[in-house]
Amino acid sequence: MNLRNIAIIAHVDHGKTTLIDRLLSQSGSFRENQKVAERAMDSNDLERERGITILAKVTSLNWKDTRINIVDTPGHADFGGEVERILNMVDGAVLLVDAAEGPMPQTKFVLQKALKLGLKPIVLINKIDRPDGRHVEVVNEVFDLFAALEATDEQLDFPIIYGSAKQGWMSRTPEKQADDMSALFDEIVSHFKPPVIEPGPFRLLVTTIEANPFLGRVLTGRIRSGSVKTNMAVKSLARDGTVVETGRVSKVLSFRGLERIPVEEAFAGDIVAISGLVTTTVADTICDPAVSEAIQAQPIDPPTLTMTFRINDGPLAGKEGDKVQSRVIRDRLLREAEGNVALKVSASESETDAFEVAGRGELQLGILIETMRREGFELTVGRPRVVFKMDEATGEKLEPIEEVVIDVDEEHTGIVVQKLSERRAEMRDMRPSGHGRQRIVFHAPTRGLIGYQGELMSDTRGTAIMNRLFHAYAPHVGEIPGRFTGALLSNSDGEAVAYAIFNLQDRGPMFIEHGTKVYEGMIIGEHTRGNDLELNVIKGKKLSNVRSKGAEEAVVLTPPIKMSLEKALAYVGEDELVEITPKSIRLRKIYLDANERKRMSRAKDADAVA
Repeated sequence: MNLRNIAIIAHVDHGKTTLIDRLLSQSGSFRENQKVAERAMDSNDLERERGITILAKVTSLNWKDTRINIVDTPGHADFGGEVERILNMVDGAVLLVDAAEGPMPQTKFVLQKALKLGLKPIVLINKIDRPDGRHVEVVNEVFDLFAALEATDEQLDFPIIYGSAKQGWMSRTPEKQADDMSALFDEIVSHFKPPVIEPGPFRLLVTTIEANPFLGRVLTGRIRSGSVKTNMAVKSLARDGTVVETGRVSKVLSFRGLERIPVEEAFAGDIVAISGLVTTTVADTICDPAVSEAIQAQPIDPPTLTMTFRINDGPLAGKEGDKVQSRVIRDRLLREAEGNVALKVSASESETDAFEVAGRGELQLGILIETMRREGFELTVGRPRVVFKMDEATGEKLEPIEEVVIDVDEEHTGIVVQKLSERRAEMRDMRPSGHGRQRIVFHAPTRGLIGYQGELMSDTRGTAIMNRLFHAYAPHVGEIPGRFTGALLSNSDGEAVAYAIFNLQDRGPMFIEHGTKVYEGMIIGEHTRGNDLELNVIKGKKLSNVRSKGAEEAVVLTPPIKMSLEKALAYVGEDELVEITPKSIRLRKIYLDANERKRMSRAKDADAVA
């Protein structure tokens, strides 16, 4: 049977997963009466909730006499480590572009990776039915992007397919000429070549890893040469060629639709999953015992953000979660780093029971924290910090700079430009993007973007769309102003009382409500001034035996500000932590005792003077 290995690549939310849904259903991968969830490839709860792809997944379908292995890739740059590895596994890529939005930052990111590997993409203009669609300009923008990324003449000669994945049709012209996806299927089979089969014994580069309760470690990759059978003796090699382990293949799984089915033997060119090895991980080569050289693995872009993960040592520790020990947290983080090569985990140098986790961005680290809290973990994390570098030639301090593209209504452009200028961003381009909107491009330090998403939403009444992409390391741009307000802190342990909150509301907006459990050093609100202020929110109204006229008057409280995980991570200062448990997100000071806070503050001031 003919075989094609392809990836669907695109900016986040341009319709990759919906496209794969339609391809699967029209190729006959589902029975007519089979109920399949929408966005079937997004199997993870967080993916479904957020509407984004976080983990790359493989599916397979048959079209006429050709089997097509399709990989759904993440569109967000924070999960770029996945994209880079996946593209090594395929021979072609379908670049999906929204007919109205056109190429976006992540379109550039994923296309750059594909072109660098020598892939010749098919360009698919999706959502052609949008009333604000502008397919002619979008095709020109895509061509300009290919040229800017130094595509070869062959790569520039890309075929274009138009259509609507949601409506289930594709055509070679912008006008609807069919009621199915045949045009895309036929183009995939004719444009992409079958996988190149290398001579020699069995070799496979591990691209993704997952833990399965029945099979143990499941390793997915493309077979470069030879074939693999169940119970076959194999070894695995690290990037430098050293032997990681030897063992036997307990199961060979091939992809069929949304399922993985066991097969006796799989051959070169196919994408398969293998179980039976214990320590082999991503970027290792599984091979025949006679092989001595590892397959070259693509280097991964370095992490740009780091966060400190600590145990939860607050008074309410262990009340909601059952995984609270540092050993358990460390094992979970190491397990995550094993499967996600874009994450780096190391022990903290400054404190015990703490770990530094470095990743690509706030979203990637936020997803990890959210996943852990759902698994029953309790932990505290510090404010995200950027990973600085030193220029070896000049000794200059370098920091990560990101390309930021903001689509915003014209009336809000002034405040966006002003706020980003304050955060040391440099405006590179500004042009109309249709329907009274502007597209503004900035180069901004990652430090200045921490916490900006929420502020942008407030400034533009929720109408702005921001996309970010790592650009380069550049010289340190100087100080960036932080939070201007202090915190309102609880000075005692107990439950917050409505009467106390009501009398303290004029000090600043609250994060808590009546009945919220509080403790000393916990942040309960935002002070209207620049200093921290300790308050007693558990003090109830003194009752007497004299009935007063206003005794039955109801206390009216202003609704509290609800802190989501992303908001909390962006809000906390250097001396503060976010406490994360399965049911709660609390803000607190690192040092809960007021006297200890003063002592540490004096020590810090003395160090600064010295």
